[in-house]
Amino acid sequence: MSALPHHLKKRNNSKMSNSAYQNLKDRGFIYQVTDDAKLAELVDAGGSVFYAGFDPTGDSLHVGHLLPVMAMRRLQQAGHTPIVLVGGATALVGDPSGKQEARPILTKEKVSENAAALKAQLGRFIDFNDGNAIFANNADWFMDMNYLNFLRDVGSRFSMNKMLSAESVKQRLESGGLSFLEFNYMLLQAYDFQVLREKYGCAFEIGGQDQWGNIVAGVDLVRKLSQAEVFGMTFPLLTDSSGAKFGKTAVGAVWLDVNKTSIFDYYQFWRNCADSD
Repeated sequence: MSALPHHLKKRNNSKMSNSAYQNLKDRGFIYQVTDDAKLAELVDAGGSVFYAGFDPTGDSLHVGHLLPVMAMRRLQQAGHTPIVLVGGATALVGDPSGKQEARPILTKEKVSENAAALKAQLGRFIDFNDGNAIFANNADWFMDMNYLNFLRDVGSRFSMNKMLSAESVKQRLESGGLSFLEFNYMLLQAYDFQVLREKYGCAFEIGGQDQWGNIVAGVDLVRKLSQAEVFGMTFPLLTDSSGAKFGKTAVGAVWLDVNKTSIFDYYQFWRNCADSD
């Protein structure tokens, strides 16, 4: 077996910091943040509400979701209250971030079934007892929303030039185009942050590095609509040595649902990973 990379040797041989924020850094969770000093202070103080979103495009999460899920778990252990937001509405639109083409459009019934399945699955990682975590579904505020009101109140706060400069949008425009449906996604996710701040006092959002543009859009929207300061944090995407997203095999994704990926196959996936990965 080849030697561990230098940065992993250093991490394994050093004592983890007592600072919850530094602990996340030491473990390699943090990729980008909107304000390092203020977010460090917020995380170390405990007692804040934060959220991570999961679009129910399937009835199970896969190993690519493990970083945000385990970060939520660690932040909860540090005294914060996680909001698990399932995108019952945004899954009907589709997030273009990190995608080469549009997702298949799902029925409302299928999205609702998937949302229920994800809630049950995430309950194995996050403690929902006694109000320790909040489960929310953005279908609750989007499904009956008036489109003209949304355009006036939210769409007017967005710069077309800034949206077009987002990396996820540029990549899709270069690789074959972006539908107007998907182009709306950034506005919807940004508005999620505004609603969760108003309803629960949500102070920061976490997600994969491909969500940076959406998260920053939410931070900006909250500032414009509520004159409040909120924050964003992203984690590195798990990729293999070729740069492809981690967790894909010849037979498809490695799921967290035992009925989709058996315990044996799950173990074998990690056991057979190359040392470089």
